[in-house]
Amino acid sequence: MDADKSSSEKLVLEFKEDTDLTEMMRRRVSSLQKTGQKRQDGERLLLPHEAVHRLDFPVQELNFSRWYFSLSGHGRVTITGISQHWTPDLTNLMTRQLLEPIGTFWRNAEDPEDSPLKCLEADMQEFGERIAELAKVRKVMYFLFAYKDGSTAGNLDCTIEFIPEK
Repeated sequence: MDADKSSSEKLVLEFKEDTDLTEMMRRRVSSLQKTGQKRQDGERLLLPHEAVHRLDFPVQELNFSRWYFSLSGHGRVTITGISQHWTPDLTNLMTRQLLEPIGTFWRNAEDPEDSPLKCLEADMQEFGERIAELAKVRKVMYFLFAYKDGSTAGNLDCTIEFIPEK
């Protein structure tokens, strides 16, 4: 990355919770429970501590730059990308549509609240690069955010920075 890039050439995108899609997936779980049916073979049901988020790409040609995440308090957040082959209005989410690597960051309960968040840096770098690759063929991408060990959507701020290609 060129150190002379100005901030105006950077594109910072915010992960936004898709409450309608999250609710639709929760209704699917509830419906299966009420009727006693089993999930489809390979279907990935939304867990109670998960929510669907989306990232909208205003441009398609991007290079990953960095992550910005802050978590007030303690906890662990895991972000899993969903492949472009999922059409949420038409099909159920299948495990084969979940992408690797996943992004994970956390602050342990014994860590001071102002301590930096921990993450698996190599995985976060590869994950960001994978998102930039997928942006070339998509205008929106979906993600599962899992909140564990005390983290919640309300105490998380997560954005991703790209450098648009010229």
